[in-house]
Amino acid sequence: MDNVNSPLPIISDNMSDEDMDVMMANACDASQLLKALSHEGRLMILCHLVTGEKSVTELEELLSARQAAVSQQLARLRLEGLVTPRREGKAIYYSLTDDRPKRILEVIYDMFCSFEPKEGKTSE
Repeated sequence: MDNVNSPLPIISDNMSDEDMDVMMANACDASQLLKALSHEGRLMILCHLVTGEKSVTELEELLSARQAAVSQQLARLRLEGLVTPRREGKAIYYSLTDDRPKRILEVIYDMFCSFEPKEGKTSE
């Protein structure tokens, strides 16, 4: 199989220990990110934050969830470095720290939410 155009690595017997260590560290980082995204509440928070900064109160209303539940999920997302808080008076606003969640959400949306027929597939 040709790997010229694929960003995925080819794992082989002749990889150095250093390369394998780097790959394992990257796998651990990716695993932590995926665990953070594996909760539907956190996933929905990120979906809302893709459109821009939101206050905790706005997120509570958008999610129809209690403040304690929203705050707990935001704490986990903050711990993973996915969201950044900003205080303005008594209100706390959250935004995405970088584009990683947006990039992943685009793939998830394409896989689970897009109703457009896929190329090469026909709906019957």
